[in-house]
Amino acid sequence: MKQGIHPKYYDDAKVICGCGNTFTTGSTQPEIHVDVCSKCHPFFTGRQRDVQAGGRIEKFNKRYGKH
Repeated sequence: MKQGIHPKYYDDAKVICGCGNTFTTGSTQPEIHVDVCSKCHPFFTGRQRDVQAGGRIEKFNKRYGKH
């Protein structure tokens, strides 16, 4: 490998989520700030189905339900 062209690699880079969750990973940056992680993402928490179903229920009630 050529010397001086590769960035420094951090084995213990700290990842900080907007929800407050933190974990470590490997990266070329010592600290990474993210908006969504696996603890708060709707796909991984199971809330995604509720949101989709809620929209469909509202749409059905709007179309066929009592106003």
